[in-house]
Amino acid sequence: MCLVVGASGLDNAPMESFWGTLKQELVYHRYYRSRRKAIHLYLLVPVVRAQVQSECKQDITEYIEIFYNRQRQQARLGYLAPAAYEQKFYVGLLAA
Repeated sequence: MCLVVGASGLDNAPMESFWGTLKQELVYHRYYRSRRKAIHLYLLVPVVRAQVQSECKQDITEYIEIFYNRQRQQARLGYLAPAAYEQKFYVGLLAA
């Protein structure tokens, strides 16, 4: 049951889709050096926790800012990368 008036269960669908894409394209294809240590020591050693968080944060930031927003081909953009689509759009504006 949704507790917010006027909201539906589909409100979160875009974010769920994004996180699924991120997992498929980034997380499942990476091996983090400290993952095994983190499983055993995550709750006991704050330094390991900080290393894992830092490594993951950097990878996720690079994925979003460099790959997803600039290079990844997207169906809604005619299978162009966002940077290529933007360039094509502005070239069309200048030509008009």
